[in-house]
Amino acid sequence: MNIEPTHPTIKNPPEQFAGDVWFDPITVPHDDDQRMVVGLVRFAPGARTAWHSHARGQYLRVTGGVGRFGTRDGEIVEVHPGQTLYTPPGQEHWHASAAGTFMEHLAMFENADDPAVTTSWLEHITDDDYRGAAASTPS
Repeated sequence: MNIEPTHPTIKNPPEQFAGDVWFDPITVPHDDDQRMVVGLVRFAPGARTAWHSHARGQYLRVTGGVGRFGTRDGEIVEVHPGQTLYTPPGQEHWHASAAGTFMEHLAMFENADDPAVTTSWLEHITDDDYRGAAASTPS
């Protein structure tokens, strides 16, 4: 048993994020047979990811602010603190903070057999993608 080392906060790259987004690693695999990755991700108001998907899916637990999450079919949901969103393996989606508010979530996923293909990054979302009509999620 051990206390995990603290990792420095990483500012996410502009190739994959628009606006200011920071990542604090919480868990990373120690051995080849371990897959779990958890991180705290903080978005400045209006900041967003590019389109992407995860080989094994992803859970996102909003811990502060209001998150906006969209899929290729145009669905957008707003997620509030205490709610968890699941994106299934291979589903192309994006995450963002709502306009005018910071948003923070825990990102939880498993690495693929080849960690290099765990997340497939695609093009940036458009302002129209981001502004689509949001549907509220049930509590």
